[in-house]
Parts: sequence; structure tokens; C-alpha cells
Amino acid sequence: MAHLQALIFDVDGTLADTEGAHLAAFNQAFASAGLPWHWDESLYVSLLDVSGGKERMAHYLTNHVNRDEAPASGDNTTAITPDFDALHAIKTTAYTQQMRAGGLALRPGIETMLAAAQKAGLRLAIATTTTESNIDALLRPRLGPDWSQRFEVIEHAGTAPRKKPDPQVYRQTLQRLGLTAPECLAIEDSANGLQAALGAGIATIITPNPFTAHHNFKGALRILPSLERTAIADLHRWHADAIR
Repeated sequence: MAHLQALIFDVDGTLADTEGAHLAAFNQAFASAGLPWHWDESLYVSLLDVSGGKERMAHYLTNHVNRDEAPASGDNTTAITPDFDALHAIKTTAYTQQMRAGGLALRPGIETMLAAAQKAGLRLAIATTTTESNIDALLRPRLGPDWSQRFEVIEHAGTAPRKKPDPQVYRQTLQRLGLTAPECLAIEDSANGLQAALGAGIATIITPNPFTAHHNFKGALRILPSLERTAIADLHRWHADAIR
């Protein structure tokens, strides 16, 4: 029977409750670009069903602007398609500035779990659809300038362009770790993340947040409010149950 060798973490919503900061950064980018767009929290919750910032904006343009906000006769302002690469770059800058100005606390139990996992000899990895700069902006204030040394493998939007629920990012993480799926556990917060991990054959623990609490987590190994009361021994026991 395979033994647990590694923990693979998602980032946004899993390591920290970042979605509110991302939402603010999107709206700042829209304003900076002169777009008459504004996402409120309820809309953003639905847009999170689409992984990837550029993909999310394109989905919004097609399914909300072009459908629900059709221009009046003779007004073609909403018919213009923005440069999503440029817009996303503005949004990323806005997000990283937020993180550097004050940062976000990691979710309860995360720092303790990372330290305990390393002490127990478990290998750590990141598998996310966010950008490398966003990961650094989030983790540097909390874990220090050498934060990346804690993670043996870091796969992100730049290395795995097919977004979750596609399992590419998890399959590449397994390949770089040199491990099989039954030797790992994934930690996720969303249905797309769960499906991506399961698609790679990895048992998955879900820690929902207010933006994902309504998701369907069928197939998850455990659904927990956080990792605050979770010990390494719990992970080993749950993992053994999953692969038995």
C-alpha cells in the first residue's frame, strides 16, 4: 500500500482568503482602463466557476456584457473587446500592490501545517492556476523572502496553462515530484480544484471559504472548515482510508 509522501496545496482561497482582494483588483483594473464594468461580490461568486482571470473576464464579456448590457441603438461602447492580456496585467499589479501594502493572513492552521509537514518529512508542493507573481506577493509577507524553498515543486499559470478543472497542473506536479497520485494528498477550496485533483487521481481535502461554500464537493476525502485542528496523524489516517 502506498504511503503518504507529499501534500499539494492550491493557493487562492486555500492558503489564504484572497478572493476579496482579487475582486478589488479586478474592479481597480476596470476603472483604470476606463471600462464601465464593476463586479459585486454576488456576481464574483458566480464568476469563480471560471478558472483564470483572463478567462473570467472573457466569460463576463460574453455572458453578461453582451447579453445583459446590450448597447442602445447607435452606442457601440460595450461591443469593444478589451485587451485581456493588458487588462489582466493591470489587475495583477493592483493585487500585488495590495499584498505588499498589508498582505493577508494565511488561513487558520496553514502555517502550523506547513511546519508540521516538513518536520514529519512530508514533501510540499503548490498546484495553482494563479500567476507566479501573485503567489510571491501573497506568501512573501507571511513566510519570508525564502518562502519558495519550503515547496519542492511550484506549478502555476505560467507552467500549466490549462486551467482547473483540467488536471494538467496536478499531473505536472506529480511528474516533477516523481510520485504517484496515491502517494499524495491535495488541499483545495473549490469544485474546480477538486475536479482537477481527482482528475489526476489524487485524494483531496477541501477547506471551503465564503466564496466557495456553495460548491458541490462530491468525491472529496474530507470537507473541513480549515486545517486549524488537523494533525499530520489525521492526514496519514485519512490518506490510508482513501487508498485502502
